[in-house]
Amino acid sequence: MFPFLSRCNMALRRVPALAAALGRRSCCSKPSLPPDFVEALRAVVGAPSVSTATAVREQHGHDESMHPCAPPDVVVWPQAVGQVQELAALCHRCRVPMVPFGTGTGLEGGVNAVQGGVCFDLSRMDAIAELSLEDFSVTVEPGVTRKALNKHLRGTGLWFPVDPGADASLCGMAATGASGTNAVRYGTMRPNVLNLRVVLPDGRLLHTAGPGRQPRKRAAGYDLTSLFVGSEGTLGFLTQATLRLHPLPEATAVTIASFPGVGAAVACTVQVLQAAVPVARIEFLDEVMADACGRFSGMGLPVAATLLLELHGSRHSLAEQQQQMEEIVQQNGGSSLAWAEGLEEREQLWSMRHNAWYAALALRPGCQGYSTDVCVPISRLPDVVVETKQDLQASSLTGPMVGHVGDGNFHCILVFNSQDPEEAQRIHAFTQRLGRRALAAGGTCTGEHGVGLGKRALLQEELGQEGLDTLRSIKAALDPYNLMNPGKVL
Repeated sequence: MFPFLSRCNMALRRVPALAAALGRRSCCSKPSLPPDFVEALRAVVGAPSVSTATAVREQHGHDESMHPCAPPDVVVWPQAVGQVQELAALCHRCRVPMVPFGTGTGLEGGVNAVQGGVCFDLSRMDAIAELSLEDFSVTVEPGVTRKALNKHLRGTGLWFPVDPGADASLCGMAATGASGTNAVRYGTMRPNVLNLRVVLPDGRLLHTAGPGRQPRKRAAGYDLTSLFVGSEGTLGFLTQATLRLHPLPEATAVTIASFPGVGAAVACTVQVLQAAVPVARIEFLDEVMADACGRFSGMGLPVAATLLLELHGSRHSLAEQQQQMEEIVQQNGGSSLAWAEGLEEREQLWSMRHNAWYAALALRPGCQGYSTDVCVPISRLPDVVVETKQDLQASSLTGPMVGHVGDGNFHCILVFNSQDPEEAQRIHAFTQRLGRRALAAGGTCTGEHGVGLGKRALLQEELGQEGLDTLRSIKAALDPYNLMNPGKVL
């Protein structure tokens, strides 16, 4: 018997009514919690770390998506991995659903407790457990955000470059397979996670690459780390992540280029990649988004299809890259380039880009936003972007376009009146067409936001029945009672 299971059994014996209710909770409905269950949670983490207050539950029942709030029955704040194990074992014995919660910045309803249950808020587990400068790696708990980590790394010459915009928790980023503006050079979360410490649904502890291991590559058995990266909380709790760090570039330069149309801007992107320019970021804004971002930030961008370009390298190599970039931009009808190399100017520009969500919402004050997310092969990107732009205009929707086009990933930030059923229906129809357009082009229905609640039908179309059945088999093997974040992905 594992020690934590012994402690769990002791907690259950202290609440006989709870023990009598074991096994009677259905996974397919949303019944009330078993008697004295909340008291059993308090016995594990202490009364101050458990809340059933309506405001707290509602705060934990939604993310930044358009999906309606679905609050859990109770919220707990474990502060150590042992507590997560005890709580998970307790919920498993009682057949109570469990929902992991990081910062709530997701965009596909991944934390909405559609079957109630217990929300595990992991934000108080915020230790940076181990930093190895020689091995270019760091181990963090789930409460550590990407900004907190990079602040901790100042002065080391290293950084963690995966940047989804929001100051998300790093384990949450692993759970959703997050990406962002730097992915074209540094990759997404998947290649940057070396090991994960996972609490399984029944409370057992798994190290996906083995305890304490952080090799740069491995060929030992199935890739369990990649299995849990992108699992969206449906297979277990990510309670620690060992991450790959990267050297800070010696020099950085950023520029903005305007183009006569979205086709020219995206074609320029393709040519930059084909020319093997080692670009770090290529961000696309259509003319609507450029105008919105320019006004929201006060930077006053031209109302035109726009690329934001960032180069990393040595000072010598940077000059060569800048010349290459200028030639390709000019060949595609782009504007002349002025490069910003100072930190303050660069941060101002990327702050403008990261505030694109709020800039889009400002186009229709009081309305709701929904950010789509598809990714297609680079060769198909110009056609898909142009077709999507035409679809937006034909549908009379407010949906400025923005994207990490360097890896074929782009979004439409759809701003709409959620109280208007007809407009909401047009939004739904457009997003389905966009997802299927990406699939038809050989792409995916989601490059970084995840499946969550809204893309389960598209996932089946993407993987086929055999693929979906395989996912269900994995889920059933690890979570036979469907307690981990039920209703998501599958």
